[in-house]
Amino acid sequence: MFGQQNRNLRQIERLLGVRVGSKGTELQIEGEPIQVQLVERLMDELLSLLKEGYPLYSTDIDYAIRILSADSRARLKDIFLDTIFISARKKIIAPKSLAQKKYIDAIRQNDVVFGVGPAGTGKTYLAMAMAVSFLMKKEVSRIVLVRPAVEAGEKLGFLPGDVAEKVNPYLRPLYDALFDMMDFEKGQALIEKGVVEVAPLAFMRGRTLNDAFVILDEAQNTTAEQMKMFLTRLGFGSRAVITGDVTQIDLPAGRISGLVQAGQILKGVEGICFNRFTDRDVVRHPIVQAIVQAYDRAQKKPVAEPADN
Repeated sequence: MFGQQNRNLRQIERLLGVRVGSKGTELQIEGEPIQVQLVERLMDELLSLLKEGYPLYSTDIDYAIRILSADSRARLKDIFLDTIFISARKKIIAPKSLAQKKYIDAIRQNDVVFGVGPAGTGKTYLAMAMAVSFLMKKEVSRIVLVRPAVEAGEKLGFLPGDVAEKVNPYLRPLYDALFDMMDFEKGQALIEKGVVEVAPLAFMRGRTLNDAFVILDEAQNTTAEQMKMFLTRLGFGSRAVITGDVTQIDLPAGRISGLVQAGQILKGVEGICFNRFTDRDVVRHPIVQAIVQAYDRAQKKPVAEPADN
């Protein structure tokens, strides 16, 4: 629990601004009373995870501190041990924040779930893990992964190859997430059989998707018309997860994002749940969280006028 050469204790000291000393199995904690209480709670929760056989990594301590700082009553076992899926690489996929836990619970309980927030919060990755889990449990018969190719715009026609080859670069992140869940051969076989379909949003028009787990990624780049079209594709036994970051809209000026509009129109509709992530939920390299926060601060500042020559 303390880590090799007390590495975990040093990490806790750095993140919480306390001094932690150890003597055998005893800890001595010095600092502000609130922080000392947080460390005590943290150690109790980490110990409960270890007793369950959970392998504790340094990143888990970072996530645990964020969770308990936001809600001191949170139980880490309820979050970290809520295994969604075990990938082909034996990687355990589970939530790493309160927002992620609420997100996967919402997917289990609702037909349509929106995951909105900055990059690195696990919106698409967790949705993919849930989709594969549903498929393996035979709760759905196929997975449909969708993305708008809005960045291509009119340039699409000038790219070499057929339509599939032209849009493939815009769908690549979905393939990457899929192949991270299962080995390449199995994933490719499911795609060839049509059990897993990866397609641009434009290909969804006129279809009805029954008994499917559908993920719409980068939904901030859908138009209002496209979002309505997508949501009305759902058939019996299907569920949809829509993910996006409203701070990274690439639509032409004057076009309203279908994701933004959906948040306004569908709020309060039964069976539809909106989950919002913040920079505190970023679970990539710590520098990603710092980058997101820096950009958020910059966007809130007024733009400086250029100096006169």
